Amino acid sequence: MKIFSALTPGFALPIITVLHLLDERRSHLAEIFQRRLPITVKEVDDKEIIVPGTLYFAAPGYHVSVEEDFSLSLSREERIYHSRPSIDILFESAADAYGPRLAGVLLTGANQDGARGLAMIKHHGGFTVVQDPRLAHAPTMPEAALALHMPNHILPLHDIGQLLIELERTAC
Repeated sequence: MKIFSALTPGFALPIITVLHLLDERRSHLAEIFQRRLPITVKEVDDKEIIVPGTLYFAAPGYHVSVEEDFSLSLSREERIYHSRPSIDILFESAADAYGPRLAGVLLTGANQDGARGLAMIKHHGGFTVVQDPRLAHAPTMPEAALALHMPNHILPLHDIGQLLIELERTAC
């Protein structure tokens, strides 16, 4: 919530969020965040077009990909690092679709998912941010990302929300 609490009414960038959750349970994150944020929050629907100013949450048990037409697709392919949804699948597909117009943020986590995808975002000219692993609850993900590439920023969690606001100002 710390990151997203910085978002203001009219925030114009889409944000797609992947969390590693148990896929046997329905997630209520979209409903919880919608009550607390001034932007639209929803769970990803298959084949929907990405809408600016919307915070999307990946559904438990489904990988999320960004297609060339900037729609989102869901799949039940094999788990990556024991995870479905996979951060790598989202980041890699988004890097292909958006190229240098993409920003990726990788936070705390207990496996290497997301590190390879974040490196791909950087390779495509995108903007990358890694949570400072010294301050992360589970530093494995940020450390894995730093082992593969040097991001544009390494930040504590509480500074990332403000960075999103700055990115929006420069992008719009």
